[in-house]
Amino acid sequence: MIRLTLAASLLATVATPVFAENSKPQPVPFVDTIPQARDVPYPGTMTIAVDATDVMRGIFTVKQTIPVDAAGPMTLLYPKWLPGAHSPRGEIEKLAGLVITANGKAVPWTRDPVDVFAFHIDVPRGAKTLDIDLKFLSATKADQGRIVMTPNMLSLQFNSMSLYPAGYFTRQIPVKATVKYPESWSAASGLPSRATGSTYSYERTNYEVLVDSPVLAGRYYRRVPLSPRVNLNLFADTPEELAATPEQVDFHKNLVTQAVKTFGAQHYDTYEFLLSITDQLGGIGLEHHRSSENGVTPGYFTKWADGPGRRNLLPHEYTHSWDGKFRRGADLWTPDYRTPMRGSLLWVYEGQTQFWGYVLQARSGIVSKQDTLDMYASILASLDNRPARNWRPLVDTTNDPVMSSRKPKGWVSYERSEDYYNEGLLVWMEVDSILRRQSGGTKSIDDFARAFFGINDGDWGQVTYTFDDVVSTLNAVQPYDWNAMLKTRLTETGAPAPLKGFIDNGYRLIYTDEPTKAFKTSETASKRTDLTYSVGLSLDKDGEIFGVGWDSPAFKAGLDVGTKIVAVNGTAYSDTAIKAAITAAKTSKDPIQLLIKTGEKITPAAIDYHGGLRYPRLEKVGTGEGGLDRLLAPR
Repeated sequence: MIRLTLAASLLATVATPVFAENSKPQPVPFVDTIPQARDVPYPGTMTIAVDATDVMRGIFTVKQTIPVDAAGPMTLLYPKWLPGAHSPRGEIEKLAGLVITANGKAVPWTRDPVDVFAFHIDVPRGAKTLDIDLKFLSATKADQGRIVMTPNMLSLQFNSMSLYPAGYFTRQIPVKATVKYPESWSAASGLPSRATGSTYSYERTNYEVLVDSPVLAGRYYRRVPLSPRVNLNLFADTPEELAATPEQVDFHKNLVTQAVKTFGAQHYDTYEFLLSITDQLGGIGLEHHRSSENGVTPGYFTKWADGPGRRNLLPHEYTHSWDGKFRRGADLWTPDYRTPMRGSLLWVYEGQTQFWGYVLQARSGIVSKQDTLDMYASILASLDNRPARNWRPLVDTTNDPVMSSRKPKGWVSYERSEDYYNEGLLVWMEVDSILRRQSGGTKSIDDFARAFFGINDGDWGQVTYTFDDVVSTLNAVQPYDWNAMLKTRLTETGAPAPLKGFIDNGYRLIYTDEPTKAFKTSETASKRTDLTYSVGLSLDKDGEIFGVGWDSPAFKAGLDVGTKIVAVNGTAYSDTAIKAAITAAKTSKDPIQLLIKTGEKITPAAIDYHGGLRYPRLEKVGTGEGGLDRLLAPR
């Protein structure tokens, strides 16, 4: 009996186990003690003095003063959400050596535990000024971020090397900046300055304008006036790269002329193109109200005949003075650099800028009409081969700057990546075609541009807008159900890429076995072989895969980014060998045989594809002048 009872007891224990309850902590609350920005004047003028002479080590040394009018708690902020980046990409990790003093004594600081871009201090009694010492340790290798200082050139952004007081709109904080550059260097900025030796003293302004006024400086410099109000400032690694011909200068003068004719106003007092021609300084394309930062590789002028290269960059960034800097989405505008930016209208800010960048490159002659058409073909083809459109709407890509901060993606065709640029271009081309059709050819997107951007000549503040403002402006130009049309394009999934605007404007996308000149130029510049539209691969010169199209023949063969193709049909890999194999497979039933290397493992793979080489180009629809022909013609 005892044994039976014990057994029963054990069985009962197994059937209904009893565990101690798991620990369940509660969250530690935090209180946001950082003052919200108010639209009231800051009491006093900050000063910022930058020593930018340590070009061998890329170190900027800063002395800053911030006036104060009361003792007690104060918060200083490092710029976080940066205009043009559309994301919190301030390089706080490069801020070093921060020391704050008042009345000659150290003022301890504490970094905010939630917002690490904020520093809390207690201003001591009797203090009238905070003295701040800091260093900005810029990248010395590309894996640390963009390189902004070399022995021959530097790119200075004031947001990277200064703090500002919390609790104020940045436009309400007065500031005066000086910068010491290496001896014999020149510097250019949208903010007026006066040079005394190697030190430039910049015009007193407010912190918002200062952050919007970067500097490009260097040893080799040339200034080219393009109009009474616009200048092209050239900096290069060597003086030979500054040798723009009179014809090339005229193309850039045409850009200014055509943009002003298109938009009907200028939203700057003066405008400075800051163009670096270099393979040492990090590349950039960043808009500002009275300037733009533009980085291209050597050959911009000296290899002009080789193809368009990055010549779309200046038309794009210049357009931003109207679209993005002056007219700005209401949810993207912020009073300071702590308030999060929301990009729901980036399909206007960047999408229509992308649209006008290509139009203005053709109207000005910076890029020929034919090269422009060929560049359009690549844009159309990339979206025509993007399965991600089946599940992700265009408007959701406006979140990409925050989600990925422009880091590389492994499966762009199935993820999307800031498609509001190029698909936005397609949407605005469709808008143009509808305007032409509905008006019987009397209206076009030029009329929208003048109505939307061509107001308040000389105003370089900001005029914000909403989706409804865009719709109402379009309706004022030409009545139509723009609300439904735009919402459909922004939210649809599962539909083909919106190529209709190009078709209705006289050109359709086709594929041929010969690449266009612009396509070849792009391959040369990127040092890649682009077989995206045939087998679905993009490779470097050694056969390493940089891109695989989702559900493409290469995808179905199991290939992935980072894999290296060692051999093609028994021959060592070369771009010639793989192109020959693709061509041969067109008349064969046999798959293309590969040897691939993944890590240290070499295995066979086979691509079952027989469609031959395919490269995108545009084909004229019908005869005579179409809407796109008229759109690209100079005004």
